[in-house]
Amino acid sequence: MAWIERRERDARWHARVRGPVGAAVAAGLIAGTLCAPAPAATADGSGRRGRLTDLVNPFIGTRNEGNTFPGAAVPFGMVQLSPDTGHKTGYDWDDSRIRGFSAVHLAGVGCAAGGDLPVMPTTGDITSTDNAVYASAFSHDQESASPGYYKVRLAGYGGITAELSATERTGRQRYTFPSTGKANVLLNAGQALHKVTDSRVRVLDDRTVATTVTGNSFCQKTRPYTVHTLTRFDRPFASHGTWSGKTVTAGGDSSEGSGRRGAYVRFDTTGGDRDVEAVTAISYVDPVGATRNLHSEGRDSFDETVIAARQSWEKRLARVRVSGGDPERRRPFYSALYRALQHPNTGQDVDDRYTGWDGTVHRAEGFTYYQYWSLWDSYRTQAQLLSLLAPQESRDMALSLLKVDEQGGWLPKWGYGTVETNIMTGDPATPFLTNAYQQGLLTGHEEEVYRTLRKNADGRPPADSQYTGREANSEYLDRGFVPHLPGRAKQKPGDSDFHHGASATLEYALADAALAGMARDLGHRKDARRYATRGQNYRRLFDASTGFFRPRDAKGAFTGPTDPAKGKSFHEGTPWQYLWLVPQDLPGLVSLIGGHKAAERRLDTFFSYERLRSDPVRTAREVWVSGPYDYYDTDTYNPQNEPGLGAPYAYLSTGSPRKTTDVVRAALSLFTDTPDGVTGNDDLGTMSSWMLLSSIGVFPVTPGTDTWALTTPVFDRVDLSLDRRWYPRGRFSISAPGAGDTGRYVRSARLGDAGLTRTWITTDDIRAGRNLFFEVGAEPSAWGTRPQDAPPPAP
Repeated sequence: MAWIERRERDARWHARVRGPVGAAVAAGLIAGTLCAPAPAATADGSGRRGRLTDLVNPFIGTRNEGNTFPGAAVPFGMVQLSPDTGHKTGYDWDDSRIRGFSAVHLAGVGCAAGGDLPVMPTTGDITSTDNAVYASAFSHDQESASPGYYKVRLAGYGGITAELSATERTGRQRYTFPSTGKANVLLNAGQALHKVTDSRVRVLDDRTVATTVTGNSFCQKTRPYTVHTLTRFDRPFASHGTWSGKTVTAGGDSSEGSGRRGAYVRFDTTGGDRDVEAVTAISYVDPVGATRNLHSEGRDSFDETVIAARQSWEKRLARVRVSGGDPERRRPFYSALYRALQHPNTGQDVDDRYTGWDGTVHRAEGFTYYQYWSLWDSYRTQAQLLSLLAPQESRDMALSLLKVDEQGGWLPKWGYGTVETNIMTGDPATPFLTNAYQQGLLTGHEEEVYRTLRKNADGRPPADSQYTGREANSEYLDRGFVPHLPGRAKQKPGDSDFHHGASATLEYALADAALAGMARDLGHRKDARRYATRGQNYRRLFDASTGFFRPRDAKGAFTGPTDPAKGKSFHEGTPWQYLWLVPQDLPGLVSLIGGHKAAERRLDTFFSYERLRSDPVRTAREVWVSGPYDYYDTDTYNPQNEPGLGAPYAYLSTGSPRKTTDVVRAALSLFTDTPDGVTGNDDLGTMSSWMLLSSIGVFPVTPGTDTWALTTPVFDRVDLSLDRRWYPRGRFSISAPGAGDTGRYVRSARLGDAGLTRTWITTDDIRAGRNLFFEVGAEPSAWGTRPQDAPPPAP
């Protein structure tokens, strides 16, 4: 079977990469264990115990299109210094050659992104300017990574050891060369993971190289964006040069234009000192910003930078402490937490300047400006996780989106650096921002946010702007649905709501319902009623003859296949998977399907529940959708993509919380301590956030609200350390003695001192410090089975 072969392959990986600990893991994997136990020592061999960073494996997700990166970064940092092996997003575990170490990476995206300024150490003469040609072989046997640190020995060029670390705005490098008079560092300004349209490189003095890189692609051509870099070495060059295309100019000081551009600097390592250190600062503003970032953050030594980066991660990871349960779950768990805290990213320089979406320079006042927005993904899980664990950053992220609208004219869908890509469909900005409001993070900005969301919900961006916004809003407001028009020409780069009319309708309605709650809270009662009514527009797509949603054409007639596994017009999914994307009104959906029993039977079919009960791991790997891009032509659950993330929790609305637990546990088995231990693209931490929230037993079942659905945690106890500025008690605990052993099902629950029969809590409960306690057992009880126990519809 494929999953058995995968297990044996993963065992070989542990034995090869992790030494003695890996050998022990390998034995467990062959015996049937899917996850790796926590190692006894750190990656640097210090032997110290108890650090949470020791539980993080940055290589998780680097195979099978998880598209994570193993290199060095700090939480939400501007720089992600990581190796590129030729994969479109940077690093792939199955590749065997490294092309360079570049400064910008996005974890888990599905398109080519970042890769600005790949830097590569070599020896000898410069014989090629193409990083695919001068790439070096490497072996995983001589590669390691931990939060804030990466190390590899290159097999080529006489054996160069490369080490990487990072601060918020700089990437630190240390290259240990063999003894040679031609130890080179190549700074490639003209090649990246995205399309470089123009670049410039300048050798400023005998230690410093500056570059400017402009590109214009993420999934397709976009407006251009520019990154400025400044690299400072710890010793003078023995010589240097530049290149333009294939032509190398010894002694050259500059090169600029399209095509391949770069510079090389050369050192003599024959005298005994074979280490060459460098620090690269980046800025999205200008060369001055890069210079200031370097002067502010580039003063520490390499070793000091590694320590500081590790400490920054240790502090973040310590906000979640788990105990009890299966120890093998902890490495995937803390590795997921690590990934969830990587994005969005700081966009402002140390002097608080940033490039706005109007292309001009602004200064952040009273907040930190963030960028890189995978909103179609993150609004479902990561936004809520960060509101708990990083509320200050969550607030500033929301305020950053307001600046995008203020300066650029509209809210984005998928923001890449300083430009909109219009990737994905619907209206993800609304549930993202209403979540920040509902979590209490926008005090003093409520009306400003509401005006922005109202404009977005009721209008369309100007034709000459870069945004599509709610592209089909005119039709939606007139008819109550987005028509499916697959042949309609796109007016702007990116995805079109008309090409995915059915799913766009569901996404618009979800956003409308979220905005209705905010309008009601702020006293905009007429608006609240209007948006609440629009939140019911999902009903306009329900075809009673099939029992599923179907697209409608321009005349309002149902169109496309009647087979819900073959349905068109659903973005990266099918009618089966989108059936459950009505979190704002699951009781209404249940009624449409035919009541609780009928809806539960539908869910059982969707999850292959009977087979899952007898073999959850094999069901998850062989019956559910298994390919990272197998979006269509399927009638089963897809745990590898966003539309179905909330589907396991739909059982709470049919009175079967035990089945939510069973499905969640099966899906969690897909997250392992292996290179392919992430489900599909991680999408800037979205899938990792699902894993984290489902593991601790609280899940944001209705995006854009403050409702958290409950299920059995996988640990006996979870302690969250919360920021007292937003959570005055500073702590929230979830206890479930025996949950990680035989206690799979909740038998009863308490919230604080009071009994809890419902299967949900609110953010106010968390803020008040009402700790959650579950009594669990091997068999389910009547807990949470009454209709009134289910999570409520959106207000």
